[in-house]
Amino acid sequence: KGKGNRLANEASLYLRQHGQNPLDWYPWGEEALARAKAEDKPIFLSIGYSSCHWCHVMEAETFEKEDVAAYMNEHWICIKVDREERPDLDAVYMEALQGMTGSGGWPMSMFLTPDLDPFYGATYLPGPRFLEVARKLRHLYDTRRSDLDAQAATFRARLAANATHPPASPLTMDDHQSHLDALSARFDRRWGGLQGRMKFPTAPRWSYVLHLYRKTGDREAAAMLRSTLDNMASGGMYDHVGGGFHRYTTEPTWLVPHFEKMLYDNALLAELYTEASQVFGTDGARHERYEETARDLLNFLLREMRDQGGGFYASYDADSGGEEGSYYVWTPQELSEVAGDVDGPILARLLGVTEEGNFEGKSILTRRSGERSLWGLFETHREALKARRSKRVAPGLDTKIISSWNALTIRALARAAAVFGDERYLKAAEEAADFLWDTHRIEDGERTGLVVASNQGVPGSPAVLDDYALLALQG
Repeated sequence: KGKGNRLANEASLYLRQHGQNPLDWYPWGEEALARAKAEDKPIFLSIGYSSCHWCHVMEAETFEKEDVAAYMNEHWICIKVDREERPDLDAVYMEALQGMTGSGGWPMSMFLTPDLDPFYGATYLPGPRFLEVARKLRHLYDTRRSDLDAQAATFRARLAANATHPPASPLTMDDHQSHLDALSARFDRRWGGLQGRMKFPTAPRWSYVLHLYRKTGDREAAAMLRSTLDNMASGGMYDHVGGGFHRYTTEPTWLVPHFEKMLYDNALLAELYTEASQVFGTDGARHERYEETARDLLNFLLREMRDQGGGFYASYDADSGGEEGSYYVWTPQELSEVAGDVDGPILARLLGVTEEGNFEGKSILTRRSGERSLWGLFETHREALKARRSKRVAPGLDTKIISSWNALTIRALARAAAVFGDERYLKAAEEAADFLWDTHRIEDGERTGLVVASNQGVPGSPAVLDDYALLALQG
């Protein structure tokens, strides 16, 4: 670790995590931008967030290396940005990165002129590769500046063109059918979701399918949706002991997740499962499994991701003590130590826990056993499993409170209160709304309006369109 840099006292947990790097980091601001112009130095812009596994890996493999720091501190101005606190900057440079490479992700590594125009972009770069890239780019900057400026101008023009869209005409039922047909062509008939080597929940897509089914009664829409909901909730992407969905899975069966938990994913999924419990119930009753998933998820948010002031925290880290997923996996022996020699092996069978494991020698829990009559056994031991797990090194919690993500959570809680008749959810929604109104609304003469996020009650940068739009949907 280094002696410390300008990030050590920032409000953002993500920035503070890099506060001891030997790199001479700046937060985004006038000081860094002015220095780049005054010294005519290119900018290295690194964008990520605290719960990002590969952000942590890149820090350890690249930003903590003395040789990398020595070169970058002399030849570049290095700026670190928390994407959750500056979604405006993240959106601009992510679009540039996707235009350059055809894909995107975090950590985002962008190389800019002093005028903030990107001329090269990448995601994760290990130390030796990063240094090789940085040296080559600085050489180009020194010897072929006009070419880089021309390339940057091309990207700037492309971004400007993409920002001007003609007004869209209203969608017709033929348009909806075309969307459904395209979705069906990409649908994974075995596991639900879209075909591919990874699986993302993408709740808005399935909410759209649910609403289309409600309008048309299309059986194909219902079948795709139910397969997706069932497989997501029964697989390893759901935390069956503690509640809540992880961010995505790294394979196509919803088994092995990328273990971070994001508030926005869980808010959107809670609303989706709540609505599905209404739509797919029979004989006037709600669908039991979907209601159970929605309630369990919301109870997790209330129990573990809620600030005492009523707002909801941003995310849980993917890593626990430097190891991804270690908090969530089990062995048959551990289950027997919790549930006893009789119930332990039955629990292992119910939860898919084997001696060989399915993740680095241990098992991610699933609920894919057909032995429905035995599920009461899991509920009997669930609190004991939770207590045992709580003794492990827990994943880090980013207590940043984000306006737009809280707006989604308020909406999910309000819908659940209406559907399930549970006053706890309504009270929590009201308290979260009060928190945003009291803490995230600025009226100081110089600026008036919402902020994107707060840390420990300290408001951050001015809100963007998402914050206002999503909060307005709660009205």
